[in-house]
Amino acid sequence: MTTAHTTQDSSFKAQDLIAEDIDAYLVQHQHKSLLRFITCGSVDDGKSTLIGRLLYDSKMIFEDQLAALEADSKRVGTQGQNIDFALLVDGLAAEREQGITIDVAYRFFSTEKRKFIVADTPGHEQYTRNMVTGASTADLAVILIDARKGVLVQTRRHSYLAHLIGIKNLVLAVNKMDLIGYDHDKYDAIVADYRAFAKSIGIENFTPMPISGFMGDNITTKSENTPWYHGVTLMEHLENVELDVTADQTKPFRMPVQWVNRPNLDFRGFSGLIASGTVKPGDAIRVLPSGKTSTVTRVVTLDGDLPQAIAGQSVTICLADEVDCSRGDVLSLADAPPQVADQFEATLVWMADDAMLPGRSYWLKLGTQMINAQVQAPKYQVNVNTMEHLAAKTLELNAIGVANISTDKPIVFEPYADSRDLGGFILIDKISNATVAAGMLHFSLRRAQNVHWQAHDVPRETHAGLKNQKPALLWFTGLSGAGKSTIANLVEKKLVRMNRHTFLLDGDNVRHGLNKDLGFSEADRIENIRRVGEVAKLMTDAGLIVITAFISPFRAERKLVRDMVKEGEFIEVFIDTKLADAEARDVKGLYKKARAGELKNFTGIDSPYEPPTEPEIHINTSQLSAEEAADLIVSRLIP
Repeated sequence: MTTAHTTQDSSFKAQDLIAEDIDAYLVQHQHKSLLRFITCGSVDDGKSTLIGRLLYDSKMIFEDQLAALEADSKRVGTQGQNIDFALLVDGLAAEREQGITIDVAYRFFSTEKRKFIVADTPGHEQYTRNMVTGASTADLAVILIDARKGVLVQTRRHSYLAHLIGIKNLVLAVNKMDLIGYDHDKYDAIVADYRAFAKSIGIENFTPMPISGFMGDNITTKSENTPWYHGVTLMEHLENVELDVTADQTKPFRMPVQWVNRPNLDFRGFSGLIASGTVKPGDAIRVLPSGKTSTVTRVVTLDGDLPQAIAGQSVTICLADEVDCSRGDVLSLADAPPQVADQFEATLVWMADDAMLPGRSYWLKLGTQMINAQVQAPKYQVNVNTMEHLAAKTLELNAIGVANISTDKPIVFEPYADSRDLGGFILIDKISNATVAAGMLHFSLRRAQNVHWQAHDVPRETHAGLKNQKPALLWFTGLSGAGKSTIANLVEKKLVRMNRHTFLLDGDNVRHGLNKDLGFSEADRIENIRRVGEVAKLMTDAGLIVITAFISPFRAERKLVRDMVKEGEFIEVFIDTKLADAEARDVKGLYKKARAGELKNFTGIDSPYEPPTEPEIHINTSQLSAEEAADLIVSRLIP
């Protein structure tokens, strides 16, 4: 009996079971294994056609199109057997034309043996980021190659990313064999070419097969057009490929805490999805990053307590002690904890239209942890064609590179090779909230383990008390020539007359010493502000009122400094001057040079200025003199 007949018979059996005992069918369906796979490759390699053929030939049903198919079946009176394959493929194509090509289209279907979720990802290079999204949860990747074109750049890029993300099951589907007359030699040449590339990036095993998505060759039935092919059909492979579903269960216990569950005073539990391992009452548990230990008393679910829970289950864990634990912490076995560090090496796939800016602060989301992180200049960028490591100062859209990352506090992690859950992360732009990169942690840097914070006996409150004042950071921002230095100088003089302890950090002065090695590129400007922020933070710890006068054109860096100091101590002072007025003053002649092209990356001319949206103090220089502005600022600081 052919695979097609077997599939049809299975379909009829399923329909009979649904009619006779829907509960029995649902139980059977519930216990099928689930395969998540992705179709990828270059543009027009036939990904959507392949998915349409899988669905049509196997008489499988889109869960999200079930009602429409049933209605069509009743209309034609054929129980759905005459649904036109061309219409199905045209439907997929129509979705692509409507914009789904910029996202990931997920399809849900099942056979008698297994349930499937397939991610149809776009082949265009500019949408590589979407392929990463689809591959992040996949167990298998079907990499399509147009038999007429062979191995292309995007074939290599998607293969490299699939391997990088950790997909171990790869299918090389040489598609459109009908368009080359099912030529055995050409097929073998393509497979040999791909095998050489795969080996160079560490892919040892993959399953090649000649197919035609449009004609149906070797999709669900063995094709008479390829008598020289002795392997299985694509559907047979998808139904029978082994999934290591117990791998996560054999690893040490890890559970990122999603929330603290306390419906009443008699119950306190920590809820989350178990990432790996098993847990049961009586287990010794460690809470990270604090390192506090306790013992499991209960493992709670909506269906009652469990004697043991395993990876993949959502549970609430109760502990014997009132330990400090909150969202973002990780529960682990006490004697086998994951690592904790604040500096790492990582691979990044850049997913934003704007290039990476080394030193800029982003949100790093790893599991349930969300923290501040800074990315350093890349160590290198990967050329996906040659695997060559290229020198790079930044990463552009879809670029893949390796860089060091530092966080503002220690996080719990494991190398991505050991755990997707505790090794994979995303970077989020703090202003737009857009995801700008996906990353995979390699290891912590040795200096992260060797450098520790030294506690001092004299706290910052004592320093401030001796000066009889509250520390503050007055952060002046505005265009060059707006009057920041002039007003800041007046503010300091007025505060000194009031016996306040101050220090003024001026942009030009700082560049004569601390930051004399920095230029005026966006990356250097970000590092300039970061360094000044760190110095200002130390000065506020000493109890001083710190005044800074910097253009500081980017909101992200001003927020970075705000987050460095204690809440309420950062006071943003926007010196709001029209560009025409600032340029008319041009005390230093900088605007004239910028207009002549002699001064690059000048704010307001060929580099942007992002004005504050909600500054604590807004000074409009067209309405206030410098003296009046200084008086207003002092009165706001010291009522």
